[in-house]
Amino acid sequence: MGTEPMDFVRITMETIVGFAALFALTKVLGKSQITQITPFDFIAAIILGELIGNALYDKEIGISMILFAVTLWGTLLYSIEAITNKFRKTRKPLEGSPSLIVRRGEIQKDLLKNAKLDMNQFMHLLRDKNVFSIQEVEYAVLETNGTVNVLKKFIHQLPTNEILNQTPKSVELPISIISDGEIVEENLKEISWDLEDVEKEVEQQGLTIQDIMYAEWTQEKGLYVMPY
Repeated sequence: MGTEPMDFVRITMETIVGFAALFALTKVLGKSQITQITPFDFIAAIILGELIGNALYDKEIGISMILFAVTLWGTLLYSIEAITNKFRKTRKPLEGSPSLIVRRGEIQKDLLKNAKLDMNQFMHLLRDKNVFSIQEVEYAVLETNGTVNVLKKFIHQLPTNEILNQTPKSVELPISIISDGEIVEENLKEISWDLEDVEKEVEQQGLTIQDIMYAEWTQEKGLYVMPY
């Protein structure tokens, strides 16, 4: 059975509508949907592509159904984004959380195993950050999108402090203590302060926990606070 001219017209129209709908959807969801893609986002993008692709070559599916499928899928994705933006405690189960794979130069083998990474894969991720020796790494964080961010040991930081003959200093990883007006309780165990110390410091700055968008702690500088 040959292809009728009307089929080309139908496919052209549905392709243009599908393209426009996907373009609008990416604008609504924002750039983070592309630049910070998580495993869930990756699967969602594949399914969305399948919905459009299959619809184009099915004569029983019209433009209205294509728009409905894109709108419904987009609404679900947008709802997830809205929930995670509003409620901090939903971010870990819905988006995942970063893993501190290297802590003070020591590889956390249990976290590496939980991330389903072997050493070859991990070293590949480090080389993507121009780190060719694990000995250079003080901290390495495996992000939710599968990339690794590295904080090098003091002696290896640029410009190379070894060449400048600088006195070695300990490298500190800033610890997130307050996020979106809430205490990040799981991070308190990483610092020398307890909840009472944090509340006292915040009060001395004339603020409450709910007034703070973000606060991080280091041993040298204490609590750095960024109010709303």
